[in-house]
This record gives sequence, C-alpha cells and structure tokens, in this order.
Amino acid sequence: MAEGTERPASELRRKPDSLDPNELSSARVYDYLLGGKDNYETDRKMAGRMLAEVPELGALVLFTRGFLIKAVQMAAEAGIRQFLDLGSGIPIAPSVHEAAREIQPTAQVVYVDYDQVVVTHCEALLAGPPGTTALLGDIRCPGDILDEITKRGLLDFDEPIALLFSGVLHYVMDDERPAEVVAAFRDRVVSGSYLAISHGSSDSSPEILQVLTGTANTSAQVTFRSTAETESYLAGFELFEPGVVPVQQWLRPDLPETRMVMLGAIGRKP
Repeated sequence: MAEGTERPASELRRKPDSLDPNELSSARVYDYLLGGKDNYETDRKMAGRMLAEVPELGALVLFTRGFLIKAVQMAAEAGIRQFLDLGSGIPIAPSVHEAAREIQPTAQVVYVDYDQVVVTHCEALLAGPPGTTALLGDIRCPGDILDEITKRGLLDFDEPIALLFSGVLHYVMDDERPAEVVAAFRDRVVSGSYLAISHGSSDSSPEILQVLTGTANTSAQVTFRSTAETESYLAGFELFEPGVVPVQQWLRPDLPETRMVMLGAIGRKP
C-alpha cells in the first residue's frame, strides 16, 4: 500500500457520501465542534452526544487546532515554504496557508482530503491565493497522492516539506497500516522536512472511549492508540521537546488536562 495504489478493503464501507445528510461525516462533526456551519443534523446530533458525555471536547478541538498552527509556525520559522496538510478537513480560520504566510509569504500549501465536500469548500476558499491547492485524495493510498502532486508539480520534493497529520491517523484502522501511510510520505521528503501528528490517545478515560464506539463502521470510526504507538509513526524524525504529549502542553502551561487525550508530536527529518 505504501508504494502503490491498492485501495483498502474497508474503504467502500467507510468512505463518506458527503451529500447524504443522513450519513455521519467526521469532517462535518469537527466543523460543528469548531463553530462552523458546514454540517448536517446527523453530525450535530453526534457532536451533541459527544459533548454531553465529554463537555471539554469543545476546548480540546481548539487545543488541537492550536497545535496544528504552532507546528506550521515552527516549520515556517525554520525556513520551510512547503506544506502538505493531509486530511485537512473543512477550512476554518486560521488556515494553514494563512499561518504559514505570516512567516513565509511565498509558502506553497496543498490541502488533501477524501471528502468531496471538503475539497469543494477548500477550492472556494482558495480561489484567490496563488500557491494553494485542494486535492481529492485518500491518505490510505499515499502513492496516489504523491503521484498526483508530482504529476501536477504542486510541491518540490527536492526541498523540505512540512507533513501535517492533524487528527486524521486515528481514522485509519490497524488493518489499513497507518505506520506505512506515514512512512510513504516520510520516504519522499528530504532532510530538513518536518512531521506533525496529533492523534487520539488510548489513555483517554474509559468512559470517553466508550462514547466513541458509536461511530463504528462509519467514516467517523476511530482507533485511539498509545503514546508508544503514536511515537512509532515518527520513526526517522528527530522529536522536538516536549515530545509526544497532550496537545495542550505544546501551547501553554496553564491549560487544563482533559479526560479525552489528544497527543501531539513534531519532528524533523535529519
């Protein structure tokens, strides 16, 4: 899978039909939790159920978004001018290209998502700024994405790239080989490239993990993983401090702990 275009067997049962208002969409649930308007009643009901059980979830999604923007800023401050946002979700401010261009005005950004509605929203948002592209692609098929980027000349793989996997790898099931997904992108980028991952932690409270089972067999199905498993996805990268920790710890020391734990890590390819 890491090198080719073979599609995982689970794709057919979990790929979203974004135009169906009765089908749950992880991108639309996340949009709702961030205060967006691009969601349906099905998504709002699921978000409401999650918030009822996990009231701090609203704060946690903001912490996770803050972690993503910090990772973009760190990479841009290190001189990186290319960003690949994998599983980008529905656009919301501040966007990756906005954060990057505050530091690197000529930054190139490719947003990738397998949800057509997400890509349509991205295309509408990106109609003005040059050097930003929305690409329909499934991260479980990294070869397809890398081939399309290369064919269209969207990024220069001879220069460092920041790879962003923000809150997306826990939607990749174990049999879909998430480590190989990350490795496929890692192996195509050069020294000096960055990798940022945020991932749901299996150290979350048991009652939180129980709530999430309601998404089984949908495009919002998740598999939370341990700190060690999450760190293994950064193999080949030198980790920055504070390492693989709850995303709040990347932002400010006074932010509260949450029963649902979202791990964050940033590394640099030597």
